[in-house]
Amino acid sequence: MKKSEHASQSTLSQADSLDEIATFWDDHSLSDFWDMTREVSFDVRAERVRRIPLDPELYCQVESNARSRGLSPETLVNMWVAERLNLLKTSHG
Repeated sequence: MKKSEHASQSTLSQADSLDEIATFWDDHSLSDFWDMTREVSFDVRAERVRRIPLDPELYCQVESNARSRGLSPETLVNMWVAERLNLLKTSHG
């Protein structure tokens, strides 16, 4: 990230990269700069996450299979469900 691209994102730290911003805030407190801040508002649009409980033994199997593929269990379950739904759609459609 260059200053010219996102100057308003790092005016207090005067950093050129996310790593520099992180280092700056690791060493400083916002309370030291409170008088230099301004109130802002923004909208957050986040999709609602829905949870489906799995039997603990089944989850262990999913987790093991996912890790062996380099995936999170959530990603693997989502892939499997999507594949199954696509199969159902093509066989019924």
